[in-house]
Amino acid sequence: MKVEKLLHMAGGAGDSSYAANSKIQEKAILKITPILDKAVSEVHKTLLSEKMVVADLGCSSGPNTFLVLTQVMKIIAKQCRLLELQPPEMQFFLNDLPGNDFNNIFQSLDYFEESVKTEKGAICVPHFVAGLPGSFYKRLFPSQSVHFFHSSYSLMWISQVPEGLESKGEYVSPNKGNIYIGKTSPPLVVKLYQDQFNIDFSLFLKLRFKELVPSGQMVLAFLGRKKKNIYNGELSSLWGLVSESLHSMVLEGIVEEEKLDSFNLPFYAPSMEEAKAVINAQGLFDIIHMQIFESNWDPYDDSDDDFVIDNVQSGANFAMCIRSVLEPIIASHFGASIVDELFTRFAMNVARHLVKEKTKLPVLILCLKKKQ
Repeated sequence: MKVEKLLHMAGGAGDSSYAANSKIQEKAILKITPILDKAVSEVHKTLLSEKMVVADLGCSSGPNTFLVLTQVMKIIAKQCRLLELQPPEMQFFLNDLPGNDFNNIFQSLDYFEESVKTEKGAICVPHFVAGLPGSFYKRLFPSQSVHFFHSSYSLMWISQVPEGLESKGEYVSPNKGNIYIGKTSPPLVVKLYQDQFNIDFSLFLKLRFKELVPSGQMVLAFLGRKKKNIYNGELSSLWGLVSESLHSMVLEGIVEEEKLDSFNLPFYAPSMEEAKAVINAQGLFDIIHMQIFESNWDPYDDSDDDFVIDNVQSGANFAMCIRSVLEPIIASHFGASIVDELFTRFAMNVARHLVKEKTKLPVLILCLKKKQ
């Protein structure tokens, strides 16, 4: 799987697009607002630069894309009023892989500018917005040129499917029948995924360290794992339900078994301890803040209850969210013709699962400051 070419959310603005199904991701962005406020305020107050560069890594497209930009400008405008300073010129970079729907972003720029102007207490911060295609597992900026990085719901995507998992010729994948770490995955599969995450997250930290100005900061939010038992992790349950859906289609001859056995997600949900261990091993950043919050699978369920009121509707809602994330990869590997049937089955599997357990998505939040 050529991850850089194939990994992107479903584009456009249709019913199954990411733009129409990214409410779960919106919740994460809103959740980090107090952390974002503190980090951006500190960077600005410390540096008092006439120009400030902010980059959103893994921006995707849709309404969430400009949410962080708006929040950052509000923070800067508020602080400048309090300190009686002229606001700096803001350069925003929106980064994602080349397959991202950047056209949707560019077409939404006028709407964004109008919304900023018409908002109560207009945000009078001079700003410029640019798209930046490319993998954040590579250098993206000149040395010491960025003041602040933000990334939400992106770092759980690793740079490649771990080597040794793909079936080739007579070689059968040790992860046969699974698309991620499942209950039948041997310890080797777990190690391969963990090693790939460690390599990628270490590289991410090294690259951002080079690109950040002294005292620059990052706020990162990404899916992780709350349970210690990786086989019983929340994301293992989620991807296990997708595997079950594909397996049922194999049994009916709709999907070739070899296709399923050769498909593994370039994804890893670390525990907070795993993420912290990589940060400490690199020694490049101070951890300013770290926390985990949980989000219901159903984006329209804001309750703290341990039960689901309408499991069928919740299953359908969550299936649309996951479809908007997986459809491009699924269509590329299995063919577009199976997509509707796959997510119909997945919705039913989710509905059955939610009757037994209201599983939630753990989101790791980290605020890191570049060491001097």
